[in-house]
Amino acid sequence: MTLKDTADAVLAGLGDIRSELEEVYKDLHSHPDLGHQEHRTATRVAERLRNCGYQVHEGIGGTGVVGVLANGAGPTVLLRADMDALPVLEETGLPYASTAEATDASGRRVPVAHACGHDMHVTCLLGAARLMAAAPRAWQGTLVALFQPAEEPGDGADRMLADGLTDRVPRPDVAFAQHVLPYPAGQVGTRAGSFLSAADNVRITVHGRGAHGSAPQAAIDPVVIASMIVVRLQTIVSRELAATQPAVVTVGSVQAGSSGNVIPESAELLVNVRTYDDETRRAVLAAVRRIVQAECDASGATRAPQVEEGTRFPPTVNDEEVTREVSAAFEAMFGQRAVTVELQSASEDFSRIPDAFGAPYTYWALGCADPDAYRTAQQRGTVAREIPVNHSPRFAPVLQPTLDTGVQALVTAALTHLARPGRTSR
Repeated sequence: MTLKDTADAVLAGLGDIRSELEEVYKDLHSHPDLGHQEHRTATRVAERLRNCGYQVHEGIGGTGVVGVLANGAGPTVLLRADMDALPVLEETGLPYASTAEATDASGRRVPVAHACGHDMHVTCLLGAARLMAAAPRAWQGTLVALFQPAEEPGDGADRMLADGLTDRVPRPDVAFAQHVLPYPAGQVGTRAGSFLSAADNVRITVHGRGAHGSAPQAAIDPVVIASMIVVRLQTIVSRELAATQPAVVTVGSVQAGSSGNVIPESAELLVNVRTYDDETRRAVLAAVRRIVQAECDASGATRAPQVEEGTRFPPTVNDEEVTREVSAAFEAMFGQRAVTVELQSASEDFSRIPDAFGAPYTYWALGCADPDAYRTAQQRGTVAREIPVNHSPRFAPVLQPTLDTGVQALVTAALTHLARPGRTSR
């Protein structure tokens, strides 16, 4: 019996629960929760895990949920899904589109939508967990289904770890996770080694001297300083790094003043840096500081700039051996729909969990775009403009075959370690 045969046996029940899973997804999509506020989602996840016979741990790191299913002696596999949504006003036009609002961490009332697809991640893992529980004769070992809060703010994994995650659940021998990305639905994309970038968020405050808008000679204009910094930061990647050394430097916000005829006292910039290794990260962050200081000095700023490094996402570097094993299993399961994907500039905090356990991991892409629309856009060379990407108000996975493929991928990956020895071969 091959690994695919075992996976097919576990997945045989997918047709029986497909419509139920689709309703779960639509419910989660219609009722999104911001990071650290995933109370409704967590409650429903915990209830479903208990109904499948899992030992359930709730409230880890605030709203994190972990289900543990022991099925005899053998390896332990951790499957992870993130649960939180974004402060985005949904514009998908779906009949189950979100109209939700919530109060964010700063006290503002904001719209909320699953514009990154975490509702799909949750539903796929619930489906995989249920099918594995219903087929205990096909595998042995321990399955850990982990539902993580607050991936978007970047501190959900850390909070679970700080709340004793490594002492509360069995240590995994391997960990897996997936993320919907704007590739054709039905595809699964793996990549060994570096997959997702590290991300550093930097807040920069520059100080000038305010004055009337009609008298710039009496001012040291922080808006001009900030503008020069924005332009000069673009030269870090283009002029200080080799073409083979990928990085991204983005200024996502510039805030200064409140009136057209008033030169303000200060300006604030929010900068996002993406890198793939520590050497590049250090070089880019040092260049940011050097440029900010130099532009302030050149303009005669009234005091030194403040450069504050904030939330950091670690790089996602897939284990070579584990990824090869999973890729081979995906090729057997999905055929030509199993592909190798390019380096991604998005970031994740998933790797903090297996790193804390000292466990290898692999993380893959789950295609979610309408295949026909993607093919048409690809022929026109307009994929980047026409296919909505994560965090867009128009982003929403095609329900099928995305959901089925995500469940199949999680089950197949888990069975690379949990399939009964002697009954399967690769």
